[in-house]
Amino acid sequence: MVNVFAFFEPKARWRHLDVTERRTAVDFAHAMQRLTDEHYPEAEKVRVVLDNLNTHTPASLYKAFEPEEARRLLRRLEFHHTPKHASWLNQVEIEFSVLCRQCLSRRIPDESTLKKESGAWQSERNKQEATVSWRFSAPDAREKLKRLYPPRL
Repeated sequence: MVNVFAFFEPKARWRHLDVTERRTAVDFAHAMQRLTDEHYPEAEKVRVVLDNLNTHTPASLYKAFEPEEARRLLRRLEFHHTPKHASWLNQVEIEFSVLCRQCLSRRIPDESTLKKESGAWQSERNKQEATVSWRFSAPDAREKLKRLYPPRL
């Protein structure tokens, strides 16, 4: 069993899949380091929308790195978690659905094959400049999730 971290920037029509052996706090921290240092080295702040997995926290960076490095990364990262009962609001979940239908709808024998296949899928989606056609507005979200959030003042 392996893990796939997915980075997705809908407006830029860009995605990147990072296949890892595990899904630990340390793996997450290294994925965040790659996101900031390799994919967005010039960005002052990288906003990351995450589900509420227990490893998706700033503490994960302190588990993986010395305090100075963890602080350096956290100064550049801004985490936004999807509501616990609404991970479907996360557009990367839609990308995962497309990935599963177009690439992973069969047994993948090993990690290297998964990296090769998902890399080809990623390249093709990026070349096509595919993005999510998001039709859910902020007012729609407020209505749908009104039981989770207090009314705006």
